[in-house]
Amino acid sequence: MELIEVRSQQQESQFLDVARNIYKDDPHWVCTFDAEINAIFNPSENTFFQHGSAIRWILRRDDEIIGRVAAFVNRNKAFGYEVPTGGMGFFECVDNHEAAFILFDACRKWLINQGMKAMDGPVNFGENDNYWGLLVDGFTHPGYGMPYHKPYYRALFESYGFQVYFEQITNHLDLTVPIPGRFMKIAEWVLKKKQFTYRHFNFKEADGFLSDFKRVYDQAWQFHENFTPIEIENLRKTFHSAKSIIDPELIWFAYHDNEPIGFEIIFPDINQIVKPFKGKLNLFNKLRLLAGVKLHRYSRGRMIIMGIVPQYQRFGIDAGIIYHLHQAILKKPWLKELELSWVGDFNPKMQALQVATGSVYAKKHVTYRISFEAENRLRRSVVI
Repeated sequence: MELIEVRSQQQESQFLDVARNIYKDDPHWVCTFDAEINAIFNPSENTFFQHGSAIRWILRRDDEIIGRVAAFVNRNKAFGYEVPTGGMGFFECVDNHEAAFILFDACRKWLINQGMKAMDGPVNFGENDNYWGLLVDGFTHPGYGMPYHKPYYRALFESYGFQVYFEQITNHLDLTVPIPGRFMKIAEWVLKKKQFTYRHFNFKEADGFLSDFKRVYDQAWQFHENFTPIEIENLRKTFHSAKSIIDPELIWFAYHDNEPIGFEIIFPDINQIVKPFKGKLNLFNKLRLLAGVKLHRYSRGRMIIMGIVPQYQRFGIDAGIIYHLHQAILKKPWLKELELSWVGDFNPKMQALQVATGSVYAKKHVTYRISFEAENRLRRSVVI
C-alpha cells in the first residue's frame, strides 16, 4: 500500500472519489458537495488557516484508491486542552485494519511534528456544526452537514486505540404531533413578560443578526471546555453561501430590552433534494436545488444550533423561541420533521430540553480522542 499526500488536482479528485466508491451501494448515504470539501482545504476560503494548518492523504493499493484522511491543527484551540491536541477527519476506508492504521499513523506522525500530544477524530477543520463525529448508531438518512459512516468504522477507530471523548446525540421531532402541553404552558407564561421580545431573521438586517448571534454564542458557550469566541467572518460566509436555501422564519432570536439573549438556527434539509447530485454542484444542479427549495421538495429541517445566555436560562426563553418557531412551522405543511443535531453528552440541560419538546432519540455520533503517550490517560469532556 502506498500513502500519497494530496498535492495535485488529480489527487484532489481522487480524495473526493474515495467516498463515492465506499458508499456506492449504500441507500442512505448522501454525497457532500465536492466544492464544500475543497473549500475546507483552501487557505483562501477557510479562515481557520489564519491560525492553523492542514494536510490530506490518499491510500493506494495496486491501482485502486482505498482510503483517505486529513489532519489539521487549530492553534487557537490546540493548546487549551490538558495536552496539545490536533484533529483528524474526512476519513474513509475499506474494511481493512492495516489500511486504516496507515492512515491513522500518518495523522499521528504529522501532528507530533506540529507539537501535538493527542488527536481528536473524526472532526472538521472548522466549526463543529458540520462534519463532526463518527456515526455509531442510527444509520439512516443523514441531515445536511451531518456525517454518515460505515458501521465497521467504529471497530477501526477503537482497535487503533481511540477512546470516547464525548458522545453526540441527535433527536428527531415529529412536527405532525402537537408539542407537549406542559411545554406550551411555559411558553405562554414567558410570552406574557413584555420585556422579552422575539424576531425572526431577515437578510436586510443580516449584519445585525449575525452580530447578535456572536454576542449570544460567546456568552452561552463560554463554559464549554476549551471555548474560543466564534469568528464573525465564518458566520457571514455560512449565511451568504446558504442564502438561497435559508428560510428566515426558521431562524429566531430572543431579546431582553433589545439586548440579544438567545437564538435557534434551522436550515432546510437539502440532502433530500441533492442526493441524486452525487456531490456535483454544476449550473444544472444549482437550478435543480433552487427549484427543489422553492417547490418545497423537502420534509425535514435540521436544527443546527440553539443557545441562551446563561443568566436567562431559567426564564423559559427557550420555550418562547420554540413557540414562535412552532407558529411559523404551522404555515409550512411540507415540514414534517426536525432533526435536532447535535447535543453532546457534556450538555445534559440541552438534552433535557429536547426531550421536553417531545423529540425522540434517533442517532449517536462519537468524537474520539487518542493520546500519543501511553502513560497519558486523557479524561472525557467536562460536563457543563
